[in-house]
Amino acid sequence: MRLDVFFTPSQVRPTDTAGRLVAIVDVLRASTTVATALGNGAKTVIPLEGADEVISRSKEFSRSGVKLAGEQKMFPITGFDLGNSPQDFTAEAVEGKTILITTTNGTRALLGVQGARDIVIASYVNFTAVLAMMKVAASSNTDIAIICAGEEGSFTLEDAACAGRYVRAIPKRASVAANDAASASVLIEKKYGDNIAKVFKESTHGQALQSAGFGDDLAAAAEVDAYPVVPIYQDRQITKLGPERAR
Repeated sequence: MRLDVFFTPSQVRPTDTAGRLVAIVDVLRASTTVATALGNGAKTVIPLEGADEVISRSKEFSRSGVKLAGEQKMFPITGFDLGNSPQDFTAEAVEGKTILITTTNGTRALLGVQGARDIVIASYVNFTAVLAMMKVAASSNTDIAIICAGEEGSFTLEDAACAGRYVRAIPKRASVAANDAASASVLIEKKYGDNIAKVFKESTHGQALQSAGFGDDLAAAAEVDAYPVVPIYQDRQITKLGPERAR
C-alpha cells in the first residue's frame, strides 16, 4: 500500500486520490472547526466555495435550521452567524443545525478531491478517532493520502506536523511505500513532539492568527482528542461517522 503526504493541494493529481482513503488536514482552522461542530452536535457541515454560494444555498433551508459560517483573510464574513473560530461552534450554537461554511484553504482543499474511496477531515482535536480509521484502511492495504490545506497554495508548518503525527502512528509493514513528503512530515513531527503550541508559535499562519487576536483558537486547536469524531465527506456534506455511517 501507499501512504503519501501532499503539502499543498496543488501537488495532488486525480491518480493520487482515486480509490484511496483521503485525509484533509487544515489544523488552523477549518479541520479543527469541523470536528468541533460535529462533536458539539451539528447535524451536518456543508463546505462551499465562497460567501455567495453559502448565501445561495441557505435559501434551501429554514433559517432556524441553518448557520452561515466562514472567514475571509482570517476574519468572520459580515452578516454570517459564525466565523471560523472553533470556539464559536458550541453546542448551544450548532446542535441540530446544518452548517454552511466557506474558508480560504480548508474547504477548497476538500472540494478539489477526486475519486477517493473515503474522505475524512483530520486534525489534532480528533486525532485518535481518525487514526483508527486509517489503521483499518492500512490493514486492508487501502492506499492513504494525507492532503495539507496549506495557506493560499503555500506550505504550512502546522499542517505538515499534524500529517507527520498520523504517518508516525500508522503501523508500518514491509509492503508500505511512502513518498518523500511523508518522510519529511515525520521529521517535522519528531522535532516538535507533543509541543503543539510551539508548532503554532513558530508557524507563519499561527503567528498571523495570534496577531489578529485569535490566540484562543491556537489553544483550542492544540487540544489533542478533544472531539473524538470522524468527519466523513460524502454526497457534498460532512457528517459524523457512526453506526449509520459505519464502514
